Amino acid sequence: MTTKHFNIADLFEMVADAAPEREALICGDHRDTFASLEERANRLAHYLSSQGLGAGDHVGLYMYNCNEYLEAMLACFKIRAVPINVNYRYVDDELLYIFDNADMSGLIHHREFSPFIEKVRAAAPKLKVLVAVDDGSGVDASSLGSADYEKAMAGSSPKRDFAERSDDDLFILYTGGTTGMPKGVMWPHKAVFFAAMSGGGAFTGKPCEKPEDIVDRMMNPGISGIALAPLMHGASWWYACIMLLAGNKVVLNHHRSLKGELVWDIVEREKLNSVQIVGDAMAIPLLDALKENPGRWDLSSIFSIGSGGAVFSEAKQAEFKTHFPNCFITNAFGSSESGQMGADSGQKKEGKGLGNVVKSPFMDVIVTEGEGAPRHAKPGETGIFSRSGHIPRGYYNDPKKTAETFIDVDGKTWLLTGDAARLEDDGQSMTIFGRGSNCINSGGEKIFPEEVEQALKAHPDIYDALVVATPHDRWGSQVTAVISTRNGKQLTLAEVQEKARQHIAGYKVPRELHIAAEIGRQPNGKPDYKWAKAFALSKEGLVK
Repeated sequence: MTTKHFNIADLFEMVADAAPEREALICGDHRDTFASLEERANRLAHYLSSQGLGAGDHVGLYMYNCNEYLEAMLACFKIRAVPINVNYRYVDDELLYIFDNADMSGLIHHREFSPFIEKVRAAAPKLKVLVAVDDGSGVDASSLGSADYEKAMAGSSPKRDFAERSDDDLFILYTGGTTGMPKGVMWPHKAVFFAAMSGGGAFTGKPCEKPEDIVDRMMNPGISGIALAPLMHGASWWYACIMLLAGNKVVLNHHRSLKGELVWDIVEREKLNSVQIVGDAMAIPLLDALKENPGRWDLSSIFSIGSGGAVFSEAKQAEFKTHFPNCFITNAFGSSESGQMGADSGQKKEGKGLGNVVKSPFMDVIVTEGEGAPRHAKPGETGIFSRSGHIPRGYYNDPKKTAETFIDVDGKTWLLTGDAARLEDDGQSMTIFGRGSNCINSGGEKIFPEEVEQALKAHPDIYDALVVATPHDRWGSQVTAVISTRNGKQLTLAEVQEKARQHIAGYKVPRELHIAAEIGRQPNGKPDYKWAKAFALSKEGLVK
């Protein structure tokens, strides 16, 4: 028997052996038990291995949400290959960049993406193995030489006879961020297991001390939950792993877009217990569907609604509470680079930031500017929300960005998340304000867009909002809001300012207002501030 490690494949195999007949994965009409998911992943792993792929080889995953996505992820881990997430919204330049930067040797893709792959394939000279997943599009992938996914698996062994793995095998998560080209975050398995998946202790509060402990951390009986973000994003993939490694059932949103009615149909049909979203961009259509269809669904099975990866405003949390008064609602902080960095359950200090988390030896505020920097913040000081301990190795093929983000403080490596935070006077709690890189400096006052956005979304007629800096002759920059409204409602700047002043200080209130038909967001719900700034500067939708 090979030695077990804190490796996702090792951990999953132990869970599959402990509960083979439990349902593990549901996507549309496809249903897998842990045993059948394990067998399908083994077959794909053997096929990839037969084509010359193995330890350290990079395999792109270019698909919508589907059962094949998780099968391919597990298959890569089984042979110590490195899966690479490819954002299906990327256009030519972004695709060219990631195919080149990621050094792909293999690619598993939905058929409809074949024409895009054809255009950028030259940027990946190492790419030798392609596998096409049938998506009903009828697109011909033969010119790429892609093998058919199901046929490739059918001719491969279902046995688990792979070499010993390692804690340090990699998973590379490409993140778009808010600026620049995608960056590949290099996560060792052990680090991502403890940083993003609670070390197997998400439901028991007891992280694993040795890999074999994963079986004792399984839920009994298991629960079920839906990951609403695309699996190509860390928040959704991490949630799926947390659920599977606890012996729980993961349900995927198989629809190509997020429509509230369709999601609640799935929740009711599968009697789901948990719903995982990414901020307000997903909360809004879900809440609207509930308001427009009172009593339509039996959702009594739900006891947890959690958000991570984007701002989940107090207003939207409160709305969920009206529909699910006995439901546990959480707002987790974290990023592709940091994993999970604590959660706020709505008890944040009044009028301060986005929420609060507890300081620990592995989470702190690092001051990067001024005298003695970089250093740990003193009580009352503001700096960058940071993590040490279980962190990534850096960015793939980007030593410059790695050196800027992973820094040494007192002999320990700290990851700078980019989120501004303040160590409170008690020296134990940290208030999170949001992306420091988006901070607006207006007349010397620092204003964090996410805090203003929360205040705006408390207005009953505002559907969504983003806040950016635009030039101002006197203050240098001013707070400018781009909003979308419910049912085309026309709002005045004064109306918006009056409501916002109930939640934030006067100097943070928007001085300019633009109304757009729809707010620009990335496919995972994260804000597209570049779009918002361009919209504001164009003076489109300006409210006088």
